[in-house]
Amino acid sequence: MNDASPAERYARARERNETARSCPDTAAFAAAQRFELDPFQIAGCRALEEGRSVLVAAPTGAGKTIVGEFAIHLAMMEPGDKAFYTTPMKALSNQKFRELQAVYGADEVGLLTGDTNINGNARIVVMTTEVLRNMLYADSPALRGLRFVVMDEVHYLADRFRGAVWEEVIIHLPASVRLVSLSATVSNAEEFGDWLDTVRGDTAVIVSETRPVPLEQHVLVRGDLLPLFDDRAGVATAQVNQELMRLRSMKGQTFERNRDAQRASSARHAGAGQRRPHRGGHRAVRPSTSARLERIDRPEVVSLLGRSNLLPAIFFIFSRVGCDAAVQQVRRSGVRLTTPEERREIREIVEERTRTLLEEDLAVLGFWEWRENLERGVAAHHAGLLPAFKEVVEELFQRKLVKVVFATETLALGINMPARTVVLEKLEKFNGEARVAITSGEYTQLTGRAGRRGIDVEGHAVIQWTEAMDPQSVAALASRRTYPLNSSFRPTYNMAVNLIDQFGRRRAREILESSFAQFQADRAVVGLARRVKEEEESLAGYLTAMSCDRGDFPEYADIRRQLSDLEKLNRRDVTAGRATRDARLREIDALRRRMQRHACHRCPDRESHARWGERYAKLKRSVDKTRRQIETRTGTVARVFDRVVDVLAALEYVAVDDQGATTLTPAGRTMRRIYGERDLLIAEALRRGLWRQMDAPSLAALACCLVYEPRRDDGGPGERGLPRGAFRVAFEKTSELWANLDDLERDRHLPGSEPPAPGLATAMHAWARGAMLDRVLADADMAAGDFVRWAKQTIDLLDQLSIVAEPDVATTARRALEAVRRGIVAHSTV
Repeated sequence: MNDASPAERYARARERNETARSCPDTAAFAAAQRFELDPFQIAGCRALEEGRSVLVAAPTGAGKTIVGEFAIHLAMMEPGDKAFYTTPMKALSNQKFRELQAVYGADEVGLLTGDTNINGNARIVVMTTEVLRNMLYADSPALRGLRFVVMDEVHYLADRFRGAVWEEVIIHLPASVRLVSLSATVSNAEEFGDWLDTVRGDTAVIVSETRPVPLEQHVLVRGDLLPLFDDRAGVATAQVNQELMRLRSMKGQTFERNRDAQRASSARHAGAGQRRPHRGGHRAVRPSTSARLERIDRPEVVSLLGRSNLLPAIFFIFSRVGCDAAVQQVRRSGVRLTTPEERREIREIVEERTRTLLEEDLAVLGFWEWRENLERGVAAHHAGLLPAFKEVVEELFQRKLVKVVFATETLALGINMPARTVVLEKLEKFNGEARVAITSGEYTQLTGRAGRRGIDVEGHAVIQWTEAMDPQSVAALASRRTYPLNSSFRPTYNMAVNLIDQFGRRRAREILESSFAQFQADRAVVGLARRVKEEEESLAGYLTAMSCDRGDFPEYADIRRQLSDLEKLNRRDVTAGRATRDARLREIDALRRRMQRHACHRCPDRESHARWGERYAKLKRSVDKTRRQIETRTGTVARVFDRVVDVLAALEYVAVDDQGATTLTPAGRTMRRIYGERDLLIAEALRRGLWRQMDAPSLAALACCLVYEPRRDDGGPGERGLPRGAFRVAFEKTSELWANLDDLERDRHLPGSEPPAPGLATAMHAWARGAMLDRVLADADMAAGDFVRWAKQTIDLLDQLSIVAEPDVATTARRALEAVRRGIVAHSTV
């Protein structure tokens, strides 16, 4: 950095010289970058050059992907070597595909995202993680020559729906492949790294908690930006701004504008090309008869950020409707953030990127209003937007043509859209059931978008003041930078048949026990076992302390405990019948006589021994409970696998001989190629021929029922609203089959699954029959982007059916796929 001291510059130069001698590829790669690489990036590259795998955990925007790009650089230096770059989302894959094409050329880079197949045999292939998992199980020829796999956003393995895929890939990659795992900052990176070292071999764990662009954090109070932390000279550690604490204590009163406290924010990062935020005058906050401390309107916030040189900005609003409403609010206010030249450039880009959209669909999509908003420099970004529209917004924001984006949190998940400022209007969101506070990890992900390396000398996070805000809580949220990475791994039917086919059942169990889920459970068991050992030592000490030369004091203590428990029960149980109470009293008398006759009863130190005996009994209960925890945790994943195999055996997907050897049946070999949450239901429906009589639109609608996940408030079309004929018959039979399978799973102590969801069936049936977009979206009662997403998942399933089903169903699936892949669904997202 330009502001480094002479000593720091000398140290960096010395490190570069040392790197150049020991790792010449790293030195050459670093010299070709636009920025001087940070120490953690150098360390990651050096580890790869030394032949090791690497885990890099660093904040959003820190430049983790440089290490992944170096792995690709190494692969391209050796003829015949290949590199795969995996991401959790198609949007990220598309973006990385374009970036790598710009570096290595179109011939050297491919893209595989399930519904997109471009140059799949290239030396560099970008793909979603599920695609790589499927390639590994199929032993795809494309794996030949694979040297590096980059797993971007690897912390996704905590995702409870898709996380298992990451672990499957990590476990099954050939030992010769070096793995580059790129993660957000997590609090247990070392634990995750230890597991990678166990299953992948020598793995360097590199953790950085330093943002390349410092983050200034503010609270927007009416029209003023107050620093969240008081970092004036003389304050050793960051403390909450006392002006904010005073505002909190005077809740409900009215206030004059605060000016004085804003000067507290440090100017240490201010540069010549970037002004400090608008700071105002010099008066302290005090009660007044002036206006209440209300939130200012969004257009005023946008104008304030513009005057303070804090654009471009991303406003995170945890609601699609809220994002669209915010854009309209800014538009109605007349705010315009672009020059005539920028507006012409925006229009040219929009026309180029959307020219293949049908003219009759543009009005349905709100194209003209959307384009006008873009020309004003304002846009929304959320999952309800058409993918092509989202990509245009991303491109225009990266080019600094769009200055303000109102986005849902999905924008924080890896897409390259850094801003100078991030605004959080609220610190809570709706999780599907209730409004909950965002976590420190979510806060870090969101604010990580603030600050563009090489452009900004600092980024800015702005939280809008509310009457309910507690500055201490906000400060704690902003100070915690990490969150734990916990496995969500669980065996599936497809996973089970693939493992059994390749390795046999016994080896499959061993492989599953090498999962991160079991590793974490075993780590917990190690801690529990250590605690048991320590407590057993304490128990031995208690036994010594309670020993009595008169006799067996533990026996005497047990009699006392039984007597005490029975007496308490007798006092509390006032509803017992006379016969019960009489029997209990006789038992009490018997225990009391046994106690009085016991030799230890006459010991002069009896009560002292008894106190040690009570401690012993309490600790013994704790030890027994911990032992039971250990028993339930050990082999957890393998036990679930055994239950999955039991279901497969009951349905004859696997056969178990007299010696216990497990092999696949023909039905099991078909299931090997069926991926997804509904693998068992799909395989069983195909085997029973439930879908043979369906035409293409009906099969498309049924496939949609198997991938669609309705909102909690989505009641669906009801039975009378569903397509009639072949679809209705097949859907009823498939639902009945699901109920039977669900019962079978629950009998084997498996969690079961949700029933097929017909909420989108009518719309998908109409779309596959060629209906107009406006009618289909009305039937679906959803945004275009949502419909496209479910349509693409339907296409993925139909593609699988076209491969694994019998010829008649396979042919229908191919026709259904082509019927769905039209119009906005077919519009390229690459």
